[in-house]
Amino acid sequence: MAQKHTKPNFSPSQAKDVVKRLFRLTASEICSLPSYDDQNLYVAVVEGGEYVLKIMNSEDSKNQTLVEVQTIAMSLLHQNGLPAQTALPTTSGQLMSVEEMDCGYGCQKYLVRLLTYLPGITISKAPLTPQLLYETGKTAARMDQILQELQHPHLSVLQREKFIWSLSSVPLLEEYLNVFDGDPLQEVVKDVIHQYKTTLVPKRSNFRKCINHGDFNDLNILVQPDETDGYRISGILDFGDMNTGYYIHELAINITHMMKEHPEPVEVGGPVLAGWESVIPLNEAERDRLYLLVLSRLCQLLVLSRYTVKLHPENAEYLMITSKRGVHILRHLWELGKEKVEKVWFQSAAQFSH
Repeated sequence: MAQKHTKPNFSPSQAKDVVKRLFRLTASEICSLPSYDDQNLYVAVVEGGEYVLKIMNSEDSKNQTLVEVQTIAMSLLHQNGLPAQTALPTTSGQLMSVEEMDCGYGCQKYLVRLLTYLPGITISKAPLTPQLLYETGKTAARMDQILQELQHPHLSVLQREKFIWSLSSVPLLEEYLNVFDGDPLQEVVKDVIHQYKTTLVPKRSNFRKCINHGDFNDLNILVQPDETDGYRISGILDFGDMNTGYYIHELAINITHMMKEHPEPVEVGGPVLAGWESVIPLNEAERDRLYLLVLSRLCQLLVLSRYTVKLHPENAEYLMITSKRGVHILRHLWELGKEKVEKVWFQSAAQFSH
């Protein structure tokens, strides 16, 4: 969660100069794309082609090795047929460049990459049919499978032990619980964290380890219309939360974020699970903790978005919309209970005929 002063704010002319100097390309059009912590600029070039100039915030720019590993991971997925962006090498053959710029807070260093532009709309804007949900589950599993082949001398940078967005870090949320002071939901969140510590942590040795994308959510998946009047996945974005975790974490994150976009959240789990299991069937321990991991992800989203509102009141409206939906889903799942929710998920996954 970047502080305001770390976010880059390159002007169009500064961006144009960077593209010319580093990549020998002439920008004919530059416009801003949404980004939470970084600066993303759409760039069309005279030479032909569309790109995204990604300028990382000055805090994350310090972790050059981590960004390098993320960039190589994107390339690996692309080589294996998944729609991830790839970085265009600079004229000196580097995947990224460190640029010094004064964005109003003194001269700071920013990591800059020119990534391929992926067409499509975010999945949050598309109708979430069971078939499309199945595809997200299948793609998430395939992605984690491919990431197992990732090679780099410093893969250990992905062991981000105190990384607040990792599903291994749920107990760290206790430090932020005061954002729920006076809210009855605080008890639910406390309870979920308690269950996580007492019933999940002891079982974790039975989960299969892997490298997670870590944020396969409704704004990081792009889709395009297909020939059958449905949609197909056309892009996987934002590898900034990559970390070493467990297969079951990726699935829980995917289910949670798809729920936020669906009128009947509980119905999401079945098709996503069916898609996932068409690639990687779950083991007993993973199946048993899926419900708790989905609740844990909801708690992460709610606690950290409220905390961010305190830091950045200017983003309050956007963050609280997401939060409101999350509160409704958390309450609903909590009141239904593990047995009922699992019954819906597992029965519908079993019946899902592809």
